[in-house]
Amino acid sequence: MDSSEASIAISVSSLSTSYGQMQALDQVSFSVRQGEIFAYLGPNGAGKTTTINIISGLIPRDAGKISICGADVASDPVFVKSRIGVVPDESNLYPELTCRRNLEYLGELYGLPRAMRKRRAADLLGQFDLASRAVMPFRALSRGLKRRLTIAAALVHRPEVVFLDEPTVGLDVLSARALRELIREISRDGTTVLLTTHNLEQGLEMCDRAAILNRGKVAWEGPRSGIDLVEMKEIYRSVTRPA
Repeated sequence: MDSSEASIAISVSSLSTSYGQMQALDQVSFSVRQGEIFAYLGPNGAGKTTTINIISGLIPRDAGKISICGADVASDPVFVKSRIGVVPDESNLYPELTCRRNLEYLGELYGLPRAMRKRRAADLLGQFDLASRAVMPFRALSRGLKRRLTIAAALVHRPEVVFLDEPTVGLDVLSARALRELIREISRDGTTVLLTTHNLEQGLEMCDRAAILNRGKVAWEGPRSGIDLVEMKEIYRSVTRPA
């Protein structure tokens, strides 16, 4: 493996899948480097969530190859799942449990020793500015704070790669801005972030590189640097224009 291959955290090659007669993904290929924020952009229904679900091992694929941190998703799923954290578009935490207990319980599921999961929960509550709400039930949090805790939960086991599906959807402006800064902080800590969004401006504000998915195909992929927002909007309009 050369140095360029070693720096790839996510590699997707010729990924295809269908639902009955509908081709959901068609020969999708892209790669994400270690420590990068990669924005997976596209209109609703383009296939973004399907891609995340396949990459993270939640649903099968028809064809293609996927590797995470050098391991094949199909042949080494246990290793891959230990290296990833997934933040779905809807929270998967327990509404009746407190913020602290949700994090500790997930740490228990990942096999962290009792002392370690308690310490990790406390660290994450502090990092995500939720320490004052540690004993509050998850259901009592605002939408923005629920989103924060859901992301914190995906980091309990210190994954190398995190998938964020529409992380700011439904949030007010201030909550979305605070969450974007938390995502940057995660990346600065060395974690690779792949986020999906149909919000072009928010995705581009955070990312190092991006891909645009339309009707199940990658229509564009490239670095964010050197392209201003006006030019990027024109690219997006051009490649997502109805056939």
